[in-house]
Parts: sequence; C-alpha cells; structure tokens
Amino acid sequence: MPIADPDITAQPADAAEIDAAVALARFDSPRSWRMVAVAFVAMFAVYGIAYSFGAFFKPMAAEFGSGRSSTSAVFSITVFVWCVLGWPAGHLSDRFGPRVVVGGGALVMGAGLILTAFIDRLWLGYLTYSIGVGIGVATAYVPMVAVVGGWFLLRRNTALGIAVAGIGCGTVLVAPAAAAMIERLGWRDTYLVLGAVATAMLLGCAAIVERPPVHVTPSAIDVRAAIRTPAFGLLYLNSFLSSMALFVPFVYLPAFAHDHGATRIASAALVSIIGGASVIGRLGLGAIADRTSTIRLYQGCYLLLAASFVLWLTGSSYATMVAFAIAMGAGYGGFVALSPAVLAELFGVARLGTVMGILYTSGGVGALLGPPIAGMIIDYTGSYRWAIAYSLAGALASFFILLPLARYAPRDRRA
Repeated sequence: MPIADPDITAQPADAAEIDAAVALARFDSPRSWRMVAVAFVAMFAVYGIAYSFGAFFKPMAAEFGSGRSSTSAVFSITVFVWCVLGWPAGHLSDRFGPRVVVGGGALVMGAGLILTAFIDRLWLGYLTYSIGVGIGVATAYVPMVAVVGGWFLLRRNTALGIAVAGIGCGTVLVAPAAAAMIERLGWRDTYLVLGAVATAMLLGCAAIVERPPVHVTPSAIDVRAAIRTPAFGLLYLNSFLSSMALFVPFVYLPAFAHDHGATRIASAALVSIIGGASVIGRLGLGAIADRTSTIRLYQGCYLLLAASFVLWLTGSSYATMVAFAIAMGAGYGGFVALSPAVLAELFGVARLGTVMGILYTSGGVGALLGPPIAGMIIDYTGSYRWAIAYSLAGALASFFILLPLARYAPRDRRA
C-alpha cells in the first residue's frame, strides 16, 4: 500500500488558527515599533505642556493676585482630571479604538489652551486649562500605553520604556522653551502657541495609531472589584500617597529656585532636569525589566523618590536642587515606565487600558490634594521646608506600602 504524501493529504488549517498565526507574526514587528514612535510623540506633546506649568506659576499668580494654593490648584485639578478620566479613556479606546479617542482629546486640549489665553479670572483657568489639558493627557496616555503594550510580546518592557520616555523628553524641551516664550511673548500668547502645536501633533498621532493585532474587549472590571484584589489595593494606595508628593516639585521647585537667586530660565530648567533624568530611568529600567524582577525594580524607584526629597530638604543651593531633580527624575521615570509592565504581570494585558485607568484615579486624588496643601503650608509657615517634609513623608509611605506586592505576582502570567 503506497504511503500517502503528507503534503497532499494534510488537511488545511482551521481559519481561526491561520488568523491567530497572522496576528502573532505582527507582534514585535516594524509596525509595532511605529506605534512606539507615535506614543512617544503623543506623550512628548501632552506632558511637555502639562509639566511646563511651573514656568507659568509666578506670572499668573502675579497678574491675578492669587496665593500659592489657589494658583497651584490649576495644575492639581489638571492632574486630577487626567487621572480620573484615564479610566473612561482606556475603556473607550478598548471599545472604539485609540484613533477616535486621541483625536478627540487633541481638539479639546488645543481649545483649552487657547481659551486660557483669554481668561480674566483665575478660576476660569480651572475650566479652560485644567479640564482641557486634563482631557488631552488622559486621552493620550492610557490609550497609547495600552496600544504599545498590546503590540508586543517579547520586548514589551523595552517598548513601553521608550514610549513613555516621551514624557521626559517633552519635559526637558517644553519647560525651558515655555519660560523663554513667556519672557518674550507673555504667558497668554505662549498658551496660544502651545495650543496650536499640541493640536497639530496629537491629530497627527491619531491619524497613524492602530489597534493592537488582537482586539481587546471592553472590561467588566469596576473600581470596587479591583480594590478587593490585595495587589491592586496596594498599588492604589501607593499611587495616592506618591502623588501627594510627586507633583509638588513640578509646581513649586521653579519658584523655590527663583526665590533663592536663580534666574527664571534656570529655575524652569530644573523641571527639564527632572524630565531628562526620567528619560534615563524610563529607558534604562524598561530594558532591565525584561531580564529581572519588574516588581523589585518598581519598589526601588519609589525608594529613590523618597531619598530625593531628603536632598531637597537639606539644602537650598542650586547644585543641591540639581541633584534633587536628577534623583527625583530617575525614580519617577523608572516607576512610570515600569507601571504598565507591573500591571501586565499582575493582571494581564487584555484589559490593560481599563485597569490602568482605574489605578490612576487614586493618583488624581493625591495630585488634587498635594500641591494645594503644600501651598497652604508655605503660606502659613513662610517657608518651603515643612512643605518639603510633608512631601517626603508621602513618598516614604508610598514605598513602604509596596513592600508586600511581590507575594501576589503569578509565577506564570500570560496575556
């Protein structure tokens, strides 16, 4: 009896298996890295503008005659909006795709910045700047990080590290550029320029971004169910406590430096240094995390954040402020880069956008409270020292909260 030719008698593969094989081949591909580039540009635009607020702090406070707490609330509400709206932004991106979400956010952010140039009362900035920029960041960050996470299997941590490095690069370049424009054009015209640039960049990103190869379905997870998970509860409290401290320097460090003799541009440059150091943290730790314990590195970043506030507390020279900015930026950049990878390790990537969005609501509440409380402390005591000590306490507490996290990591987490 003749032996059948296996190439002739073999049955054709199931259509679903073929589709799965085609999708698998698209992971870690040149198209995947194009999504990394798009995410980098989107985060460069939104965070570069948001984190340049320290350069606007004194000019706006002087024009409106407002105190530190009420002026810093413009930035705090912005962070609160982007953190709280990260959850629905991730959910909408999972359901309708990132293109619609990022494009809509581009229009809202641009309009918010342009309208801020025409406000005649500070509280109007809570509506124009805070809501406009907050929506812009929310619709760029969570959807784009989820896109990058969904396009990679083997190099996910490295890809995420490169993508979120756009935050640091934007902070490096936009903060001093904004300070220079404010000196030349004034803060109002500077917002007009930034509004036009942000809209153009984000609309370009929206035109290019694509869904991951495997379409994800909207998540059924709600906040109560997520908080009942011990690992998520630790991450949620950690995010709240760290945000109480993290955003204080972005608002007050330039003013602190200016009050201690630095020029306006040199003061704004400290925020750029934070951004530059964060790029190193994001890229370096993102690559290292592909080869070692992601959770242990994540915990170490929060310890470095706390240590940085010790530097700020112990001196007021410009060199000390530079050292603080470098240490803080490295810690901050590291845990931002590792956060998506930690969530993917603990909960998988199928609903990463929604899970990230739920987590970041806690950071929004911390940011809403942190800088205004620091401002009240400064106004009451007449000194920055107690505000810095308050920030140090929040950063230390956020590190200790994370210590039990490793016990909840699955041995084999697959998407």
